[in-house]
Amino acid sequence: MLDWNDLRYLLSVVRQGSTLAAARTLGVNQSTVHRRVAELERQMGLRLVHRHPTGYRLTEMGEQLLPALADVEESIAKLQRTVLGLKHDLTGTVRLTCPEPVLSRIVASGFVDRFHDRHSGLRIDFIISDRYVDLANGDADVAFRSGEASDERLVGRKIAESTWAVYASRDYVKRRGHPRSIEDLLQHDLIGFDGVMENHRATQWLASTLPGARVAARNNSVLGVVAAVKSGLGVAPLPTPIGDAEGELIQVLPPVQALARAWHLLCHPNQRATPRTSAFIDFVVEELPALRKVLGG
Repeated sequence: MLDWNDLRYLLSVVRQGSTLAAARTLGVNQSTVHRRVAELERQMGLRLVHRHPTGYRLTEMGEQLLPALADVEESIAKLQRTVLGLKHDLTGTVRLTCPEPVLSRIVASGFVDRFHDRHSGLRIDFIISDRYVDLANGDADVAFRSGEASDERLVGRKIAESTWAVYASRDYVKRRGHPRSIEDLLQHDLIGFDGVMENHRATQWLASTLPGARVAARNNSVLGVVAAVKSGLGVAPLPTPIGDAEGELIQVLPPVQALARAWHLLCHPNQRATPRTSAFIDFVVEELPALRKVLGG
């Protein structure tokens, strides 16, 4: 008989891209992931993955089984939610931390309303900050976080891609011209980041790629930089969902690969076990297609 846990390990390897990333997401060591995938192959009598020095790749049979595995995962998730609902009176608050620019898009997408409709006894309490809130210290229950999931005390999963491009206002382009390359930005005024954003990858990219460029203004939040770009002060890298949504802005240069990162859903393992957080995470998994449009670009 197949063990669902073994199916879960294979799905995690496929989604996370490596056994190491899957181990971190599942809160186990890498050798456990190797062993459980091998056991699944033994139980099925099928070779599901090719093992390469660079990581695991699904075989043709593994690719054919993938949709069925995802269906099993969804069915089990629904069963677990039903059991949770029978065992617990789900009431209280889920404290979600996310960057300020994301909040309006999450609310506008209907995500919050749909969660409250599903779990009428639960409420989402947003903790808005461009700084990383300490989940391990209990400052929030769960996070939508862009960038590398480097805190080994946390568990989670990748939920979307984060892309950034370079934007200017239509008025700025009329006055100063349209930059056609990254090198052209040296002839333009830039809007930079400081404060809690001083170590952000956008700040580092500007400093390393365009040393000596003119910085007309700095701001300590993405929304502040958006306002400065809209005013015509200069050009700046911005998340594409935000920049593309602003009618006054033009994407003057395409997405910059060096600025691409992933969005992660993260929490502390102890918090993951609580019914309210578990219910929220299960709901996020259901909402992934919609959330990818909200968070990514």
